[in-house]
Amino acid sequence: MNAGITVQPEVDLAKTRNIGLAAHIDAGKTTTTERILFYTGRVHRMGEVDDGDATMDWMPEEMQRGITITSAATTCNWRSSRINIIDTPGHVDFTVEVERSLRVLDGLVLVICAVGGVQPQTETVWRQADKYDVPRVVFVNKMDRVGGDFHEVLHEMRTRLAGNFVATQIPMGSADKFEGVVDLIKMRSVRWLDELGTELEYAEIPAEYQNIAGKFREYLIVSLAEINPQLEEKFFDEQEPTEAEIVAALRAGTVSGILVPVLYGTALKNRGVQLLLDGIVDFLPSPVDVRSIQGKDPKTEQVVLRTADPDQPFSALVFKVVSDPFVGQLCYIRVYSGTVKKGKKVYNTTNGTSYRVGRILRMHANRREDVDEIWPGDIVGILGLDEIRTGDTLCDLNQRTVLEKIAFPEPVIAMAIEPRTAAAEDKLDEALRVLVIEDPTFTTRVNSETDQRIIAGMGELHLEIIKDRLLREFKVEANLGKPEVAYKETVTAQAVGEGRFVRQTGGRGQYGHVVLRMAPGVPGSGLTFDHDVKGGTISAEFIKAAGIGVREAMDSGSVGGYPVVDVAVTVFDGSSHEVDSSDLAFRIAAHEAFQDAYSKAQPVLLEPIMAVEVVTPEEHTGEVVHDLSRRGADIQQMRATPGQTRMIQALVPLANMFGYSTSLRNLTQGRGTYVMEPHGYQTTTESK
Repeated sequence: MNAGITVQPEVDLAKTRNIGLAAHIDAGKTTTTERILFYTGRVHRMGEVDDGDATMDWMPEEMQRGITITSAATTCNWRSSRINIIDTPGHVDFTVEVERSLRVLDGLVLVICAVGGVQPQTETVWRQADKYDVPRVVFVNKMDRVGGDFHEVLHEMRTRLAGNFVATQIPMGSADKFEGVVDLIKMRSVRWLDELGTELEYAEIPAEYQNIAGKFREYLIVSLAEINPQLEEKFFDEQEPTEAEIVAALRAGTVSGILVPVLYGTALKNRGVQLLLDGIVDFLPSPVDVRSIQGKDPKTEQVVLRTADPDQPFSALVFKVVSDPFVGQLCYIRVYSGTVKKGKKVYNTTNGTSYRVGRILRMHANRREDVDEIWPGDIVGILGLDEIRTGDTLCDLNQRTVLEKIAFPEPVIAMAIEPRTAAAEDKLDEALRVLVIEDPTFTTRVNSETDQRIIAGMGELHLEIIKDRLLREFKVEANLGKPEVAYKETVTAQAVGEGRFVRQTGGRGQYGHVVLRMAPGVPGSGLTFDHDVKGGTISAEFIKAAGIGVREAMDSGSVGGYPVVDVAVTVFDGSSHEVDSSDLAFRIAAHEAFQDAYSKAQPVLLEPIMAVEVVTPEEHTGEVVHDLSRRGADIQQMRATPGQTRMIQALVPLANMFGYSTSLRNLTQGRGTYVMEPHGYQTTTESK
């Protein structure tokens, strides 16, 4: 695939940046992205979220609601570097978009509101970035807002996010007096002179900021000296490091995850974004700076390493699949190694299928540019790959590897759905099939008892968006039932179960006999299946079939018909017949054995618990706390926040949170806000 003359890509890999922008909802992330596109010349007019014309919020649902729902990719250039950008949602219902984007990105810009500070989704994104070891820079936005305090935000980041945050700038003024920043690397002031922020003035640091700038500059140098021997030596010799030395040390510290540079500005007022672009180029890694991607040989299970080298075998990860109304199914991939030209074949090691690459598209939100070849570090869309899923690995036909898949959270809320007309049933089923392929946190099933279609997702907004898309994209009108909690079941004791399936039909019969042991599993493990069969009473082939039967039995528990999770099952005995035994017989026998053991293992119902964070005016704190307690909340923390408000953090059963937005509005005269995200599952009070 890589034979022949290797043509150089148009941009050097060392000058490529694959970054994402992420934030809590309403921190100004999409507005910041719009300014980045404007200053890099990618667009000639800045779109506004409030006006519904932001470039990256192109879906009708995003324009209508003024929020980002799906991650959007684009490419721009700054200082001869190519920056591939993914703008991600801030609403917790769409956290899957952040998860799969961080899996393929090399760097992250975390946007934090100068007034709101570290908010729940900020912490969620931080944990996701930790999970994938993604280097970060922070852009503290909205410095023009009343209540913005850069000292407080910096302190809050250090205490709540547990990172080594180092200011590379300090703001000059705040609220309506925010006039610019002091660049602590070049030790000069920067002001924006026009409304579009295109005219910058560099000058001496004003006298009133020289003292504080000196203190922050010293902290910056000390932080760098602690990780850089050359700067440490200069520091002790009282020598001033050069600008190039500071930038190089900051870059090394950021790429290694030791430091997190912090920059300031206000995207809406067009101040600070050019310096953020400089920070992206100067501090965040290129594909050649990050460690090798690790995969496995699909045959030998041996570790296979791939680096950002065009001469290595091709490897890429599918991180998103969408149904495009104009071009069909489009899959987004991140290329880790090798090159591929349009028309060449690639292999999907996840499903064992080979494809011929059709069109290759460089995306700009919902607009596309055709390219003929892809290189390491590229983030592009590809057409013509059928039956492909998020997390699949594409690789060289002859040198195969399987990259680590992406793990997604389980849905926590479910609703019944039905078409408004009987004639639309097939269209609804097909539309739901497409949406399940696109969104790994969206599931659908048919209730075997009521024959209802059930859809499940991450929240009420998530499912409401699904309903909107069914009508807009698929022309299917559907009715949604009331929200239901996505309960699960598990066991709390050990038990043994036996299943026997015997059928004689005159000819060859069916015979399967399974005895298994069941025990509580590790939380989050799903199913742990093993065998301890002595004497070959059951062959390996039939043990595998028994495992399939066990998994099928877990789809519906006996407590409430909900999926069973976190059990350990060991097949340790049974018998087989040399003529009549079959895979089907052992699947049915294992299914019965599972049900037998499950009924004896003290099954319980599990309910989703939500981490809830409420911000309320101080005078309404008592009523809000009382209402949360009435809903079974476990209050974790209360603290003062800017603007004479209180933040209340609590863990609450999801079943008790339906309709909470209306209650909170009534309790706080419309001034309270809240967000919630899945925290985990615990035994319901009815089961205790």
